[in-house]
Amino acid sequence: MTQGKVYLVGAGPGDPGLITAKGIECLKRADVIVYDRLIDNGLLDFTRHDAEVIYVGKSSKTHAREQHEINQILVDKAREGKVVVRLKGGDPFVLGRGGEEAEALFANKIPFELVPGISSALAVPAYAGIPVTHRRVASSFAVTTGHEDPTKDISSINWEKLATGVDTLVCLMGMGNLARIVEALLKSGKAPNTPVAVIRQGTTLQQQTLTGTLATIVEAAERADFQPPVVIVIGEVVGLRQRLAWFDNRPLFGKRVLVTRSRNQASVLSRLLGECGAEPVELPVIEIEDVPDSGELDKAILGLPDYHWVLFTSANGVDAFWRRLRALNLDARWFRHVRIGAIGPATAEALVVRGLYPDLLPEEHTSEGIVAGLAAIGIDGIRILLLRSDIAPKALINKLIELGAEPHEVTAYLTRPPAESISRAKQMFLDGKIDIITFTSSSTVTNLLAALGNELHAAKQAKIACIGPITAATAEKAGLTVDIIAREHTIPGLVAAIELYLREHEGEV
Repeated sequence: MTQGKVYLVGAGPGDPGLITAKGIECLKRADVIVYDRLIDNGLLDFTRHDAEVIYVGKSSKTHAREQHEINQILVDKAREGKVVVRLKGGDPFVLGRGGEEAEALFANKIPFELVPGISSALAVPAYAGIPVTHRRVASSFAVTTGHEDPTKDISSINWEKLATGVDTLVCLMGMGNLARIVEALLKSGKAPNTPVAVIRQGTTLQQQTLTGTLATIVEAAERADFQPPVVIVIGEVVGLRQRLAWFDNRPLFGKRVLVTRSRNQASVLSRLLGECGAEPVELPVIEIEDVPDSGELDKAILGLPDYHWVLFTSANGVDAFWRRLRALNLDARWFRHVRIGAIGPATAEALVVRGLYPDLLPEEHTSEGIVAGLAAIGIDGIRILLLRSDIAPKALINKLIELGAEPHEVTAYLTRPPAESISRAKQMFLDGKIDIITFTSSSTVTNLLAALGNELHAAKQAKIACIGPITAATAEKAGLTVDIIAREHTIPGLVAAIELYLREHEGEV
């Protein structure tokens, strides 16, 4: 049997974006992933669907597996000829017992490779706005554990030298021993007014930072009921946080925002929310499907030269139309005799990347906007092909008829609720874990409410943010109070509207 190999991979301290590119490549290749408690579950999305995933997390009170068991798992899986990733928080060789695991592999003649990670000793203070060194404040730093091996007879930490020999001291895993650490430093000559920061769940959207001095921090931490995991920073650099804090000062920091778009559309909204400090919770309430019988759509595509205008109301419509266009061995040249209208920049962009530039893109990204644009041109007797969802409201087509046009509506794609997200959605609401719900179309409203059933009151606990007035009207008709309506009916516009609302209603959400 071919010998396997183990990769000891540092995942970074919590923010999944801090893992290295090489670490991601290892995850993609692995047959087996053995991972720790503080690993962001989003990293597991990079693994193969057939990979074996083994949880071996530890906390101060419970261990899923003891260290000797973890060592044996790595050895056994490698002996089966498998590529194994041991995914560890921070850096494997910085107070992470990676050295012990490497020794066990060496002793059993198992090939291994180390993929370093960003240590929490550096990243967590940085995310709290605390540089461990600064030219005017600190020229040295040291990292120590706050939780030594309990089998040791004598501590190997020389607190006296640490207290006077370095400018900045970073303690990992020290929450349970905070009082002892402070006492040891004070006895060793550290000044009582030395600044201290205790940072909980650093680099995540649950990050909390408590500051004080050696004289006050223990009482402050007890009063705030600070719990692990924490990183403790001791030194004058802590004072720089007042000016350099950036991560937890972002406008949406710590808010849980429900993203109700389809799976393939959620990423842009989630990314923008994350950049503003929010925690996006992706619970797709719609799935986009192709029509089961493409006959009518194909007929409309083949008859495109007979129309004067073709209107696209969503990027989904563009995608569905284009798939059938290619299936019919046609391309962008087929549009040469027809003018194109699009509602909103996302729809326009879906056309532009295919070499098609809309002739009409209204400033108001709504059905009313495109109707007004067409009315200004004059569309009496004009044949218009309208590509839409199977559940699109009829207001647009009725307005076109009133203007004397001859619209032909064709279903380009289907909108369906994904059954598997229903129970998760309900539980999130019932647990009160959602601060803001975003709706990006009327269908996201109706499908989420259908998923909630009789639990509509649960949705009312959160603030409601809608991409535009039509979506807002659907939500209000369903009995929801809409708090936020985007002025610009786009995804960036929706995020900007949420930011503005939180600024104007600080402390209410």
